[in-house]
Amino acid sequence: MGKFVKIVVFAPSSHGDKIRSVLAESGCGHVGNYDFCSFTLKGVGRFRGLKGTKPFLGKAGRIEKISEERIETICPKSKLKKVLAALKKAHPYEEPAVDIYPLLNTRQL
Repeated sequence: MGKFVKIVVFAPSSHGDKIRSVLAESGCGHVGNYDFCSFTLKGVGRFRGLKGTKPFLGKAGRIEKISEERIETICPKSKLKKVLAALKKAHPYEEPAVDIYPLLNTRQL
């Protein structure tokens, strides 16, 4: 396996720039002679908070929808723990949706 993972995080559009900055400042998005590299796709997130939750939007027990961004970037495996801690601290959701994919890249392109 390679030395990198792809991090995909879903965040409200209002917080997209903040999340991208936190990812980059924590060590993500460095490709060759470029940094702050990421890709964003806009969409609609849907959820229902269960009993005892404090949703960022709406009320527990109701199905809510919000304009979100899917933000993806590359991350060295060696920085993953630091990145996830910073992301959790900066993200407005109680339970951020984060996917981590192993990459076959053995070096930065």
